[in-house]
Order: sequence, then structure tokens, then C-alpha cells
Amino acid sequence: MIYLACPYTHPDADIRAFRFEKANQAAAKLMGEGKFVYSPISHTHPIAVAGKLPLDWAYWQSLDEFYIRICDEVIVLMLPGWKESHGVQCEIAIAEALGKPISYMEPEEDARQ
Repeated sequence: MIYLACPYTHPDADIRAFRFEKANQAAAKLMGEGKFVYSPISHTHPIAVAGKLPLDWAYWQSLDEFYIRICDEVIVLMLPGWKESHGVQCEIAIAEALGKPISYMEPEEDARQ
């Protein structure tokens, strides 16, 4: 199973929505290739919005670490901001500490945010 990491947290709700959509597109592409994917943004964004839950890494860290542990590899969706994203960098560090393979995926062409 693949853990799909990508930046999410941002003060601008439009950028968060854009990142959510791009995570969904990337997860769908991988799933269309027959791969099993856990996308924390795709799976938790609607729950966070519905429950008015915090959006930051500190809140979601334990859940994300759990899924990284049970996944076979981590793919980082290289949306703008991924290098600066505290959450993505923590996900990479966790995967490295666990010896999980990490690869990088280019987003669809219209990834502007």
C-alpha cells in the first residue's frame, strides 16, 4: 500500500481546497494503475471540515504515522510548497526512519498553488 504525502495546511482555504483536489487526482491516477493508496488529505479533509477539526500536522501526526507504518512505501506529491511543508518533511523523516522507500510524483500540469 502507498502512503501519498502532499502539502495541505495553508491559511488560504482556496489553496487547501486546491491541494485536496490535486491529492484526489494523484490518488485516483495511482488507483487506476491498480495500486492501493492511502491519501491522508483525501481521506481526512472531509472529516476535518465536517467536524471542524484542526488542520495542522500536530493534530494529525499520530494518525499519519500509524498509516506510514502499515504502508509499504511513501510517494510525495510535489505540489508547490511540498519542500516547505512541515507535515510533508515529517512524513518523509518517519518513512526514512522506518526504512520505507520514498519516491516523488509530479502533479498534474495545472498545479499552480
